[in-house]
Parts: sequence; structure tokens; C-alpha cells
Amino acid sequence: MSRFRDLVRSFDFKSLKISRFLWMTLAGIISAFGITVFLSPVHLYDSGIAGTSLLLSQLTPPYLSLSLFLVVLNIPLLLYGYRKEGFAFTVYSIFAVLVYSISAWIIEDILPIDVSSSSPIAGTDLLLCAIFGGLICGLGSGLAVRHGGAIDGVEVMAVIFAKRLNLTVGTFMMCYNVILYVICGLILRSWTLPLYSIVTYYAALQTIDFVAEGLDRSKAVMIITDKADKVSSALIAEFGSGTTKLPARGGFTNKEKAIVYFVVNRFQISKMRDLVHNIDPKAYMTITEVADIYKYEPDD
Repeated sequence: MSRFRDLVRSFDFKSLKISRFLWMTLAGIISAFGITVFLSPVHLYDSGIAGTSLLLSQLTPPYLSLSLFLVVLNIPLLLYGYRKEGFAFTVYSIFAVLVYSISAWIIEDILPIDVSSSSPIAGTDLLLCAIFGGLICGLGSGLAVRHGGAIDGVEVMAVIFAKRLNLTVGTFMMCYNVILYVICGLILRSWTLPLYSIVTYYAALQTIDFVAEGLDRSKAVMIITDKADKVSSALIAEFGSGTTKLPARGGFTNKEKAIVYFVVNRFQISKMRDLVHNIDPKAYMTITEVADIYKYEPDD
């Protein structure tokens, strides 16, 4: 009884936002459109639980539908990841999956659209269905991820188990999908559809990254220099944004140096590089992508 009370107390309903539910609704509808209009009619397979649900719905009686498997397979995994991901994430994700499932059911069984044997938009063209199915499903998944949820339970399992298996999250997902596509090929006794499904997976993956992380990623620059004060002042004056100076010591020379950490967009890299090298021609720079930047903005 005490464990149940502790669990209930962990439900932070104040952390939930209506706007996030609206985004989850949109994510679920978009994903359902992609999978039912482009993938399912021509027997292509999405990645993760969506792909698994597609395969199972094709191997089982009609009453065991795609929408049913989306709920039955996803929700237990999302609930299992509650401790790791938190209350808000779990609620948003379950809500998105329910919208996903209901929308898939409406498209397949309610709307006057024939999606039984071909895509009403792309026909039986496997390449078009693979590309646009992947793009649209990836758009739905990316929106869910960007706004604090997930629409596929395998993504949650990847976060939980990848480190235990000494794998990255991406590698875990890839291994799951490779196994899924191999099973599809063995069951279908054909590798055409599984191979096209890899195109779907790649298109979806790129779209998720694009939506979740943005098109114009910023660049983080680490500048190792003997003239940190001058470099820092010049960067602030030129670009109007702050820098961070970190103490460092040269590994080969054992001399005192400093690292200037600075964030720019991709169009400012050339100007930044020239400015730094004009001050310190021997400055050493590394540039990496930054997915998101969060700034402290005090309340008025």
C-alpha cells in the first residue's frame, strides 16, 4: 500500500501542459497517416514497434488490427520506462500512442479511403511509398520527441538498455530494426519489401533528426590559444554574444593555455576563424554541432 502511495505522489500533474498534448495529437495523426496511407497498403515496414505491429497485423486474423498492436505493444514499454523517463514523458507518450492508434483505425476502417491493396496517393510504387511513408512517419515521431514524448516504445527501451549492453542508443535501434527486417524477409520469403523498408527507416531517421533538432544547428567552437583575453573580447565585440574561458595546459609543451568556448551559426564560422587567426595564428580550433541551446531568461 505504501508503494502505491509513493507512486501516486510521484504523479506531477502540474508538469503537464495543454500545448504538449496538442503537439502529441498532431504527432499521432501524422504518423497514422504515413503508416496507413503509404506503408501498410504495400506491405512496407516502419521501424521499431510500428514495423513490428505492421508485420503482426499481416500475419494474424483481421480483428487483430494494426491499431490494436500499436497500443498493446507500445504502452507496456512506455510504462516500463516510467522511472527512467518520468511522469510527464510517460503521459505524453501514452497519449500520443493512443491518438496514433485511433487515427490509424479511423483511416483504415472509417474514412471512405481504400488502403487495402495500394496507396491512394502513390499507388503501388514501392520507392515512393518507402520515401514518403518514412518522411511522414519521421515527421510525426520527430514532433513527439521535440515536445517531450515518444511515439515508439523501442526508443524508450533503447535509452534504458543500450548502456547495459554497451551499445549506443542508435546502435540498439539499428540492431532491433535489422532483426525485424530479417524476420520479415524470412517470413515473406522475399527480400524486396524488407530492403525497401530500409529506405523507409533511413528517411524516417533523417526526418526525426531534422524535426527534433532543427535545420540550422549551431556550432560549438573550442579555441585553444595563448591570447584568450584578446580572442574572447574580439568575439564578443564582433558577434555580440558571450564566451566562456577555461584554464588548460598544453600536453606537449606543458605551458599554461586557455580554452575559449563560443557558439556561432554555420554562416559565421568563416568570419570567426579569420578573426581568431588574425589575433593568434597558432590558435587551435575544434568545431562541433549543437542540437539545442537553452538560455536563462529571468521572469519580468
